[in-house]
Amino acid sequence: MTLAVLAGAWTAWATASSVGAELLRNDTLAVMLSALLIAVFGGGALVKATTDPVVDEVYDLPNGPKRDAAIELIRSGGRSIGLIERGLLFAFLATGQPEAAALVLAAKALARAPVDHVNHASKYFLIGTLTSVIAALIMSMAARTAVGLPVL
Repeated sequence: MTLAVLAGAWTAWATASSVGAELLRNDTLAVMLSALLIAVFGGGALVKATTDPVVDEVYDLPNGPKRDAAIELIRSGGRSIGLIERGLLFAFLATGQPEAAALVLAAKALARAPVDHVNHASKYFLIGTLTSVIAALIMSMAARTAVGLPVL
């Protein structure tokens, strides 16, 4: 039994390392993975830069329930959701599936629909989402062009 497990592991390792080595030499994969990382994390920096003025407006509001509600909504996991959002948008756009990317945005809009529309929080989410879309779109278009695919 042990011998069979060791033989299976040896065979699987040889195949997996061969596939892994081939993937590492694949320029298309390198370009797409690099563009994905730039879209997700570089896009996050871009989103922060575009939403910081709204956050500053919120913190400048007088103390009260409106300010507290806006701060709570802004802190409610937007950064984590943004990472996932940009990753999904990039993946769908890079694979030529803009319809699926639109579904991601529709799902996010439905998830945010019940939120009490505090003016600053709504502005924060709108600016953040639009910036995420722009980052994912630009990087997917650049990656597709780099590997010789049509832009969309």
